[in-house]
Amino acid sequence: MTMQHGTFHWNELMTRDVAAAKEFCGKTLGWTVSGMPMPEGTYFVFQSGESMVGGMMDMNAPQFEGMPPHWFAYIAVDDIDARIKQAKAEGAKVLREPFDVDMAGRIAIIQDPTGAAIGWMTPNTPASS
Repeated sequence: MTMQHGTFHWNELMTRDVAAAKEFCGKTLGWTVSGMPMPEGTYFVFQSGESMVGGMMDMNAPQFEGMPPHWFAYIAVDDIDARIKQAKAEGAKVLREPFDVDMAGRIAIIQDPTGAAIGWMTPNTPASS
């Protein structure tokens, strides 16, 4: 499936209580959860039936200290490296330079000129313009 450039592509729950989040989303939304081993720990994927609908990360690592639990969104872009250069030129601050995530794509985290943080990603499934 091709993702369209400029559309929301992925949502991720950042939480300190993975078990409670699994239970809540299962009971209220009917989602199931599967774990994927990653170098930083287990990444969890929410599914509605056979469809992946979002991810979940445990925020108990030191780098998340002081950050409240939250949902975080990612927008698909056709060329993350070129788009990050453009975003910088338009006044965005790059919070995390582009990096690769196996099976997902190339991701960067920016703060737009209004101060809002958002993830941009070039999915392994190419984005169309």
